[in-house]
Amino acid sequence: MSRKRVLAGVAATLTITLGLAACGSGGGIEGGGAEGGGGGGSAETVFRLAFNQTEEHPQYKAAMQMGEDLYEATDGRYGIEVYANELLGTQSDVVNNVSEGSVEMMLIGGPLMESFNPDFVVFNLPYMFASQEAQAAVFADTAATGELFASIEESKNITVVAGLFAGVRNVYNNERPVRTPEDLAGLRLRVQQSDSQVAMIEAMGGVASPMGQGEVYTALQSGVLEGAENNETVYNSLKHDEVAKYYSYTEHLMIPDYLLMNTDVLAQMSEEDRAAFTELVPALVEDANTGFFEFIETSRAASEENGAEFNEDVDVEAFRQRVAPLVEESIDNDVKQGLYDAVQQYNEQYPAES
Repeated sequence: MSRKRVLAGVAATLTITLGLAACGSGGGIEGGGAEGGGGGGSAETVFRLAFNQTEEHPQYKAAMQMGEDLYEATDGRYGIEVYANELLGTQSDVVNNVSEGSVEMMLIGGPLMESFNPDFVVFNLPYMFASQEAQAAVFADTAATGELFASIEESKNITVVAGLFAGVRNVYNNERPVRTPEDLAGLRLRVQQSDSQVAMIEAMGGVASPMGQGEVYTALQSGVLEGAENNETVYNSLKHDEVAKYYSYTEHLMIPDYLLMNTDVLAQMSEEDRAAFTELVPALVEDANTGFFEFIETSRAASEENGAEFNEDVDVEAFRQRVAPLVEESIDNDVKQGLYDAVQQYNEQYPAES
């Protein structure tokens, strides 16, 4: 699987649902500034955007820039405040607030979307995308993803504004380097709170422990966990490299993040302001996606300075074979099959770098 810098033209992906209902009640928007960081805090209406990573993350920076640009594009009518570090709560809690409208926007990990529509699982399956370029192309194809991204507007009042690259996830632990599935035996690894992620780690040979991100460091430090799985940026920024020194490139997941927005809030904007908002989304996606590759490089270097060992001598094919039955059994309806077929189309067009 390629970890090279993505072509900027492909990275600027966007899927936006424009078929919104007429303005509804709710939304919970309040004017004035807010404490929390981000751009556009002095706007007449400020959208709160919840984020579970640090201010150094490229998605935070891209969202903050979007807030400033939105303020200018709407002549001060709208802005965005970005709340990092789970300041507004965990993702599983905040997504309910977005649904209700008490928080207008958030960035969320792909697995949590499965609880709203199980069809999202396709993009969360192991070894689904051959390359980041393939993933970006899928999200740029509204014919492939438009209905999926609109699928929770009626049930949850949430619009999926965009899909973003969130790195390639690998395993790390405090016991040993991992080269084969046998090396995971007995290791308790944190996974996201998703049935598919639990099944994946079990198939790969480890012991899955679903847990919120904020609990992982203490669990590793205390011995409740031996390891976890995530990309290099989280590994470094949340200081997991202090308590789990062995990072191994199993390259098992390329799960996207999604930018969500309360559907009523978006619909309540004037046509002019909503157009200004949607026109800014491609720049947000491009900034976040291209910035992620630089963030990976600096994160790995920082972790190596902290004494972490990065192991690229991994039998990726052995892990791929272990999880192949999980992928096959997860594609269990026509919608999932269509999404899977779209991914395979772009995997052929953008194969992994050899």
